[in-house]
Amino acid sequence: MKKSAFVAVLGLSLVILTGALSGCSSKEAASGDKVIYVGTQNDYPPFAFVNDKNELTGYDVEVVKEIDKKLDGYKFEFVPSGWDAIFLALDSNKIQVVADEVAKNPEREQKYLFSDEPYFQAQSVIVVKKGRTDIHSLKDLEGKKVAASVGDSYTQLLEQYNAKNGNKIILKYNDTGTSSDNLQDVQNGRVDAYVNDPVMVAATIKKEDLQVEAVGDPVQSDNINLVFKKDKQGEELKAKIDPIIKELTTDGTLKKLSEQWTGGEFIPQ
Repeated sequence: MKKSAFVAVLGLSLVILTGALSGCSSKEAASGDKVIYVGTQNDYPPFAFVNDKNELTGYDVEVVKEIDKKLDGYKFEFVPSGWDAIFLALDSNKIQVVADEVAKNPEREQKYLFSDEPYFQAQSVIVVKKGRTDIHSLKDLEGKKVAASVGDSYTQLLEQYNAKNGNKIILKYNDTGTSSDNLQDVQNGRVDAYVNDPVMVAATIKKEDLQVEAVGDPVQSDNINLVFKKDKQGEELKAKIDPIIKELTTDGTLKKLSEQWTGGEFIPQ
C-alpha cells in the first residue's frame, strides 16, 4: 500500500475554478501515480475546514486520506471551494471526486455516479434563535422565513415539503453564503430558521459562540456518499473505492473517525 501525499489548494473561488484551474484535470504525478482532484469545502466544520495551522482537515477529509492510503496507483489532492462551485468543477473535470457530505437524490443520480458504500449518515434538524419556542417541526416553518443554500440536500428537503404543501415555507436563498452565514442570519433575525446537520451546527455554534440552537426531532436522515463524474474514469474510481469504504466500515476506521470528529457514531448500518 502506498503512502500518499496531499496538497490543499486553499482560498479558491468560483472564478479560479472556472479559469486558473483549467489545467487541473487528472494527471500523472512524478511518482507515476495518477493525480485525482477531490473537491470539498473549507468552511464546513467538523467535516471539511481549515484549522488554526492552515491545514485542511475534518471528517470527510480524513476519510478520503484513509481511502488514499489503500488505493494504489493514485494520489489524491484536495481542491477546497464554496458549495456553489463544487459541482461546476466536477462537470468541467477540474475535480474528479466530491467528498462534501453529499446525499443521493434522483436528480443527482441522473447526472453523477455515487459510491455504493456510504461513509456517513447525516441527520437534518431545524435551527432557531436560542430561546424561541414556536418552532419544532417542518409544519411550524409554514409562513416563516427559512435560510436556504441553493442545491444542497437540506434545501431540497424544504422544497419537497413546499411542493406537497402549497409552498407555505418562505425560502430565502443564499447563492454564495456559507452555512455559517445562514446561522448568523438566524441569530440576527433576518430569517426564522435554518435546516442543516446537527453535527455541523454544534461545531459552528461552539466556534463562533452563536446564540442559536437545534430544536425538535431530526426531520430526516440521509446516507452520505462520494460523488464521481459519470464517465469511464468515474466508473473506474467508483469500482476501486467502494471496496475500500466497505473495509473502512468493517474494520472500525469510520467509527473511530466519526467519534473523533463528530462526537458520535454516525456510521450507516
